[in-house]
Amino acid sequence: MIPSKYPISTALTSFNTETAEPVIESSKKSAAKVHHLPPSIWKKMVGDATGPLDKAIERTRDFFFREQLPDGYWWAELESNVTITSEYIMLFHFLGMVDKVRERKMAGYILGKQTSEGFWTIWQGGPGDLSTTIEAYFALKLAGFSVDHPAMGKAREFILANGGILKSRVFTKTFLALFGEFSWMGVPSMPIELTLLPNWAYFNMYEFSSWARATIIPLSVVMSERPVRKLPPWARVQELYVRPPRPTDYTFTKEDGILTWKNFFIGVDHLLKVYESSPIRPLMKTATAKAEQWILEHQEPTGDWGGIQPAMLNAILALHCLGYANDHPAVVKGLEALANFCIEDDESLVLQSCVSPVWDTALALVAMREAGVPADHPALVKAAQWLLDLEVRRKGDWQIKSPELEPGGWAFEFLNDWYPDVDDSGFVIMAIKDIKTRDTKHKEQAIKRGIAWCLGMQSANGGWAAFDKDNTKHLLNKIPFADLEALIDPPTADLTGRMLELMGNFEYPMSHPAAVRALEFIKLEQEPEGPWWGRWGVNYIYGTWSVLCGLEAIGEDMTQPYIKKAVNWLKSKQNMDGGWGEVCESYYDRSLMGSGASTASQTSWALLSLFAAGEAGSKSAARGIEYLLTTQKQDGTWDEEAFTGTGFPKFFMIKYHIYRNCFPLTAMGRYRRLTLENGLQQ
Repeated sequence: MIPSKYPISTALTSFNTETAEPVIESSKKSAAKVHHLPPSIWKKMVGDATGPLDKAIERTRDFFFREQLPDGYWWAELESNVTITSEYIMLFHFLGMVDKVRERKMAGYILGKQTSEGFWTIWQGGPGDLSTTIEAYFALKLAGFSVDHPAMGKAREFILANGGILKSRVFTKTFLALFGEFSWMGVPSMPIELTLLPNWAYFNMYEFSSWARATIIPLSVVMSERPVRKLPPWARVQELYVRPPRPTDYTFTKEDGILTWKNFFIGVDHLLKVYESSPIRPLMKTATAKAEQWILEHQEPTGDWGGIQPAMLNAILALHCLGYANDHPAVVKGLEALANFCIEDDESLVLQSCVSPVWDTALALVAMREAGVPADHPALVKAAQWLLDLEVRRKGDWQIKSPELEPGGWAFEFLNDWYPDVDDSGFVIMAIKDIKTRDTKHKEQAIKRGIAWCLGMQSANGGWAAFDKDNTKHLLNKIPFADLEALIDPPTADLTGRMLELMGNFEYPMSHPAAVRALEFIKLEQEPEGPWWGRWGVNYIYGTWSVLCGLEAIGEDMTQPYIKKAVNWLKSKQNMDGGWGEVCESYYDRSLMGSGASTASQTSWALLSLFAAGEAGSKSAARGIEYLLTTQKQDGTWDEEAFTGTGFPKFFMIKYHIYRNCFPLTAMGRYRRLTLENGLQQ
């Protein structure tokens, strides 16, 4: 038995909430009460020291020992959809630096993801997506595939049946415009002069989300230049128009009614296009210079911009439009950064939208501790030290709204110092808290800085967002450019739950002002049925997991009706096989919330939710653990085809390949610990 405070095993290092000085707390058991199972059921699940649960934990624990990389971190693939690799092909054609061998591999990957119906999807098993299919088709055409190829014919049928190019999303039209396959007049305006708006203006670049800002600023350079690289006839995709486009096809469809924000912004876009066509733009040169400076300043030493493919690719395009040669150091480093996001073998090459080593390592550390690996084990010490070395120690874009806040925390990627985020920061702090690192003082100082930074990022409404505070100008999602509905980064329940969990792990009381405001936010965000919406994972199961763990950690009474409502909802969604699952479609169809085939990751989130609510001894928990035990493979891993991570709800879904293994290990280890602590073992 490992006596500890939930959720991380072993003795605590906390902070006095008045002085913020480190305090060593004595070990204590979870505050959650566990309803006892009948001994016969518990014994079947846990057994003796060589029982099925222990063996399952050992298998997955050993898998993670094998998977740890030499420098101490864990890192698994972050899978999205084929647009990321398709745009990579487009980039090389636009720059005029095609590598036919690598292009063949990229085309092989894209072809391998085409469904039997001929389209491409945003997530495994999802419906055909028009824009994704158009981009894949165009990339294959650039790679030399003929219109007569069977795969191209099937894709073309789907595209035309769904309205063709004119019905595609903004980014698809932008890439087509780069090659003259769509008119720049049909791309929503984003005048480069917007970069000159002061930070106090209602609309300015720092009211956009970090990912939108890092993409839009370089894209505004491209859109101001409106470059066109003409294609040879064989590479063009005019066959993807249902009919030849007319000038009216480049305008935007208005909503029913006159006085709507969308219609207002469509009118504004029309005026902006008139302005952009004018030969007299006195501020354009100044704005371009400012955007150029911003792009160069925001490039990391490794060449990355924002740690995400859209920002990186558009920054390279912007520099090209500004006259930077392909061998310029900034361009070379940018291309190297993109290459470092690639996964390549003899047959295929895929570009990831992002990489997640910090997140993966923190998740693995928590799982290994729950599996009973000692806090001073060399593998964990090495991982914790690797994380400590990646602490962000410089100010980034977040300082615009928090100028007095000192830097701290962690980013998602290997290096992304401009954009640390509270989710990674909170999880890293909880993961390293009890690891016996070589330099205890360094760890304590990093934790102190990280907590202070996280608390300083709380928004006015009491919640937390990922990268910025008070990034809540919802009107931005009404402009024509915002067809992904992701131009802002508002506070969400899942991240607020994570911050409550962080505070609870370091003995902050419920009466702390940040906790009081967060609890109010959480209660307001609860869905009528009982769960919480998940911004960063699919979906209501994810959100409910994060919130309930946060509420338990901060010391909330877990018997309250609003919590019982969430628990009852969760139990009602358990599948016949004992697991839980939820489809990505629940983001736009609430009737599907909590519904879907069981997956290892979502089952684990549901179990961790039950544990937080004092339900570790319930039959629902036992059935969930049984599901994990019976679906585990001999090597300690689980199969999981579903996408359970979220980039942009509805429009960009993610499959974290580490999720199917780290979360079951956490759930099984925590189940064993809680049942031991509460005297269920005979």
